[in-house]
Amino acid sequence: MEASNPEESVAEPEWQDWYGLTPLERWAEADRLWAHYLAIGGSLDPEPDTQSPFFDPDSPGPVPADGGTGMHCLRRSGV
Repeated sequence: MEASNPEESVAEPEWQDWYGLTPLERWAEADRLWAHYLAIGGSLDPEPDTQSPFFDPDSPGPVPADGGTGMHCLRRSGV
C-alpha cells in the first residue's frame, strides 16, 4: 500500500506537522522557537572546545544565565 502523501512515508509522525507548513510558516515558527530558547537563558555562544589548539583555559568562563556572578550570599542567624 502506497502512502497518499510523500512526507508520510519518510517522516516520523511528530515531524509531519512541520512538513505540512509552508516555508514562510516554518521560518516564523523557527524564529519563535529561537526567541523562546534565548528567553529561558539559552546562549548562541559555542561550547568551549578543549581539544582545539586555540583553546585558552585562562579565558573567562561563560556568563551565568541570570546575568549574576554565580555566587550567592548565605545568611546566618544569631550566632
